[in-house]
Amino acid sequence: MPHHGNEEEHNSSHDQSGKREEPVIRDHRKVDPVTGEARHPEGGQSSAPEADSDGDALAQAEEILNQVEVPAEESVAQGTEAAVAAELKNDLLRLQAEYVNYRKRVERDRAVAGEMAVIGVLNSLLPVLDDVDAARQHGDLADGPFAAIATKLENALKTYGLTRIDETGVEFDPTIHEALIQQPGDDIEVDTVSQVLRSGYKTGERVLRAAQVIVAVPA
Repeated sequence: MPHHGNEEEHNSSHDQSGKREEPVIRDHRKVDPVTGEARHPEGGQSSAPEADSDGDALAQAEEILNQVEVPAEESVAQGTEAAVAAELKNDLLRLQAEYVNYRKRVERDRAVAGEMAVIGVLNSLLPVLDDVDAARQHGDLADGPFAAIATKLENALKTYGLTRIDETGVEFDPTIHEALIQQPGDDIEVDTVSQVLRSGYKTGERVLRAAQVIVAVPA
């Protein structure tokens, strides 16, 4: 039977028995259209190592991220502890300052209370001192046991800071003197205490009683 074309192609289309061979169709798609799973070429290497490699990469990336986050968490924790410690320290310093102020206030109040108590006692004894002065001016305390008692009393009161205001010839000071009488004086340029009618007293800078005086004024 005559034929056309290449002899080899004509012969290759028949097997040795004379039957015609069916063409072979090879499916090279990488994804099975039925199962949807990936196909692996025969004799080829499985992609499982690639999956493992991808898993290892993800694990390494996660580990790196965790390593980055851990110091941040530690930093936040340390920052929180430092803030709490600083707050406690400030509270302690504030309490200490309040305690110091409280002690100072208590000591100041105690000192003021003690001073007021002494002033109260001294004020109550001023009339007694006036009687002692009057007796001394009349000569009743020139000698004898009462003179000694009066001297002891005055010395004891001096230990509490009691000071007598009875100087004459000094410039009149309205803070410690009470002018009862004013008299023109010769050669007087400023108001001057010429006579003390009743002694005044002070303790420290506090005037307990102003001295009653006669003041000489410029003529």
